[in-house]
Amino acid sequence: MHLKNAALTLILASSAMAADAPYVGKWKLNADKSDYASTTLTYTQLPGGEMQCTVDAQSYKFKMDGKDYPDPFGDIAAWKAIDANTWETTWKTNGKVISTDTVKLSSDGKTLTVESTGTKPNGDKMDDTTVFRRLSGGPGLAGQWKTEKVSSATPSLIEFVPGAGDALTFKMSDMELTCDGKFDGKEHSCTGPTMTPGWTFTYARNGASGVDLAIMKDGKPLYKYTYRASADGKTLTQTGGSIESREIVKMVYDRQ
Repeated sequence: MHLKNAALTLILASSAMAADAPYVGKWKLNADKSDYASTTLTYTQLPGGEMQCTVDAQSYKFKMDGKDYPDPFGDIAAWKAIDANTWETTWKTNGKVISTDTVKLSSDGKTLTVESTGTKPNGDKMDDTTVFRRLSGGPGLAGQWKTEKVSSATPSLIEFVPGAGDALTFKMSDMELTCDGKFDGKEHSCTGPTMTPGWTFTYARNGASGVDLAIMKDGKPLYKYTYRASADGKTLTQTGGSIESREIVKMVYDRQ
């Protein structure tokens, strides 16, 4: 499932402790250890044949006509029906196709499976699967869905590199994403082919080794996360999520 907040995973920390900070180094996402169960996805059938998709309290409208429709995160979605229980979504960022989602409803209408395939900016193949369980609504795609399971054939690899003074660089190598920031409370930006205009971030200390990170779009705070390494330094845990929906997600990374 194309979720922007998956492309905006950032970890930044105090420069005074950067060289010894437990979050410094390379980390690989462990989907099996992570918990996405608080995330909901809602499809609403609107008059005139439009559908509305809502995730993280952000919505966009589309039709099943294969045309391009913008979402609130700066991406473009083109939907079309394959059959009565299968739909295909092509996602574009900055004019380039990033992924294609195959959205399939189970025969009993209780489960929705989204398989996202494509090529990441670094050339790695993308093959992610998200399974949702129906909470309400129907028939068909319309209704509210809750995340049940997420898996990835090529999990994201992130890296935190301390710099001079207050500087720290975050890298997501598979997405060719680089974030240069300072622990100064100011808004900073990232560079990379999946970044659209208007995204900025700030960060602040949380205890001796934790980080609180806020992510903004066009100056509006959308996400807030806390990042903390385990006592043995082998895992890094991200907790938080959408500020408006207040849905909490836990993502766990293993040290490489």
